[in-house]
Amino acid sequence: MRIPAHAVCTAIRDDIVSGVFEPGGRLTEEVLARRYGVSRVPVREALRTLESEGFVTTRRHAGACVAEPTAQEAADLLELRMLLEPLAASRAARRRTDAHLKVLRGLVRLGQERARRGQGEDLRALGGWFHETLAQASGSPGLIALLTQMRHKVAWMFVVEASARPAESWAEHGAIVDAVARGDAERARTLAAIHTDRAAAAHRLRRQPVSTSQPAVNMSGGRH
Repeated sequence: MRIPAHAVCTAIRDDIVSGVFEPGGRLTEEVLARRYGVSRVPVREALRTLESEGFVTTRRHAGACVAEPTAQEAADLLELRMLLEPLAASRAARRRTDAHLKVLRGLVRLGQERARRGQGEDLRALGGWFHETLAQASGSPGLIALLTQMRHKVAWMFVVEASARPAESWAEHGAIVDAVARGDAERARTLAAIHTDRAAAAHRLRRQPVSTSQPAVNMSGGRH
């Protein structure tokens, strides 16, 4: 059975994000094909997709390599996220379904409960599911795809420090959901912008950037 290229793409991307393949490291079709138990054809297609997403770059005489993002590229990524997350919240207020709303409210309840208990690892996963569901509720395939790709790249480039005030962070999530439930697009956008701006302060570059001509990312703000 032929394994589709998108499955191979997901596997390679996950290994890049988790650090199995280090920035600058070569990605040879033969080695990757053996690793994932596939032919070189889906590997080749996957590498093209990952290059378009910014995870892979092609170098002369070296072939495909894991990209090495600069500090400026990392800062730009967070800035784009701060623009797109509020847009998703605004659209969710207009397009969400009852099912989306049920999941969002359930995640907020769990998040608030875990915050009271100090279960930080659970909160990280719940926060990811919350933002993924909010994006899905926007009903915009293009926006959903961009935000999904962005979350992968943020996880690759940054270490996210645990929030010092998780209860307040989840109160913000709850307020966003309330605005979405009321269909108040402007309120949802504003609250999501405030939350995303504060969350950016918790992001620290995972490794020394390639270009030292750019300042290190030091986002000002509050909590995650």
